[in-house]
Amino acid sequence: MRHGIILAKSLPAKKCGIQTGETILEAQRKCPNLVLVPPNYSLYEQCSAAFMDILREYSDIVEQYSIDEAFVDMTASCRLFGEPVDVAEQIKDRIKEELGFTVNIGVSSNKLLAKMASDFRKPDMVHTLYPEEIQSKMWPLPVSELFFVGRATAKKLFGVGIKTIGELATADPVWLKSILKKQGEVIWGFANGIDLSPVLDQPPANKGYSNSTTTPYDVTDAETADRVLLALAESVGNRLREDKVQIEVVSVGIKYKDLSYVSHQKVLQAAHTI
Repeated sequence: MRHGIILAKSLPAKKCGIQTGETILEAQRKCPNLVLVPPNYSLYEQCSAAFMDILREYSDIVEQYSIDEAFVDMTASCRLFGEPVDVAEQIKDRIKEELGFTVNIGVSSNKLLAKMASDFRKPDMVHTLYPEEIQSKMWPLPVSELFFVGRATAKKLFGVGIKTIGELATADPVWLKSILKKQGEVIWGFANGIDLSPVLDQPPANKGYSNSTTTPYDVTDAETADRVLLALAESVGNRLREDKVQIEVVSVGIKYKDLSYVSHQKVLQAAHTI
């Protein structure tokens, strides 16, 4: 079936170029013999909740980043549990023994570096990436592995001769901004290990609301397209009403069967609740 995305990938699948978040169709083009296993959301939710419960035993400040990722601020609690790497090893081993799955843990002084460290060699590992380790551990990596650098941005960077994180870090930030606008400044900072965002124990308010779907067949008439868009708009509208928020910009994007993508947006004259 052509709807759905890759939620997680095995190490052998990763070697074939499979990426989390890409469509099943894209993944099968890379690997025709790809084995697909349907998700078990209820099991994921149970495991995620148990995982977060263990993390909260070590700190009051835990920010859940996704169903299987979190940031833990141990600035104060390390005084109770010990050195950061030792505590990380303890958490990793407890999760494996008590919950039956493995995790990678990154240890650093900010969220960006901890996230990058957690993506180093897997599985079941603890890695550090302190500021003094950036040049040796992070700069040699392909620029596509830097957090916040997606496929389109990586392609632009490759096109101007920037292939590693180190080359990005030593590039002129003014020049980068001229090419990538605000994102150029952000990823230049990330390449240099700069991240001032705190670990938040409460999720921030949504900056946007969205919904999407992949139809099981090509939509070629306006009536069917209207029905699909109406269903998506009503879903988003329900969430807006539940959260009692208003919107100022409406955007609609369409991906065609050849995976090309177009979008249009409209700024409203006044904020509205749908």
